[in-house]
Amino acid sequence: MINDYQTNVVYLADGIRHYMPLAINLFNALESAGVETHLLRHTESAKHVWARDYMPLQLDEKHFLQYRYAPDYLKKDPDYIPPYETICRGLHLKCKQTKLVIDGGNVVKSGNRVIMTEKVFKENPRYTPDYLRQVLEEAFECEICFVPWDRYEMFGHADGMVRSIGDNYVLMNNYVDYDKSFRDKLKRELEIAGFYVVELHYDMPRPSKQSWAYLNFLQVNNCIFVPGLNLREDEIAIEQIQGYYPHHKVVLVPDCLSLVRDGGALNCISWNIKTTDKEQ
Repeated sequence: MINDYQTNVVYLADGIRHYMPLAINLFNALESAGVETHLLRHTESAKHVWARDYMPLQLDEKHFLQYRYAPDYLKKDPDYIPPYETICRGLHLKCKQTKLVIDGGNVVKSGNRVIMTEKVFKENPRYTPDYLRQVLEEAFECEICFVPWDRYEMFGHADGMVRSIGDNYVLMNNYVDYDKSFRDKLKRELEIAGFYVVELHYDMPRPSKQSWAYLNFLQVNNCIFVPGLNLREDEIAIEQIQGYYPHHKVVLVPDCLSLVRDGGALNCISWNIKTTDKEQ
């Protein structure tokens, strides 16, 4: 499976225009870094901005996995689901199909493995956990590591919990600041799976409730774009992330707070792939 550090092109939903000035800041940051960027068609609504969740997973440079994007938290609001199959056809993607319900925000790629929260079991109740693992690994063509679901986060997304630094080296969010019990549980499961774990931490009396969003950065090739929240934690987050990714250029993208208050950050709104084709 293609990892984020291998990607070179970013797609954003057209609905990002509803988040100004963030949209301008992000486009400028990507352009300054030389990252090719495109808008997805049929995604004009502000509700379609969460491109990570519904766009397919890249298995290799030419092949993708298209899943059913029908998470339980959208059953009463299907307007959040754009015509993603039409979007993929318009991009001429070679997609392998699966009937499994998967949420792209719950897929963290780390070398030849994928980390997912156990929320995927709830989304696919017809399968036993063991059989679901087998079906997922056949679909993803790699090993799956399941981690506990943070029940305070209804989406069940792994990309707000942990990110890959290297094949067996991961960065965990700052649970140590506000939920030490869950932190211990998550860290233990990652270590049992063979990962070396480091953590974000904001050494201050009362870290912001929005500080979780820094881990939801966009990683493209050797660049990392971190959401700027105009908080005292901004500088600390940049310093820590740069320390954990010394061979990357780490860039703060200002004015992301409105997006974060709506439930996501820069990884959530982007879809980055590896391609040799230009102007898809």
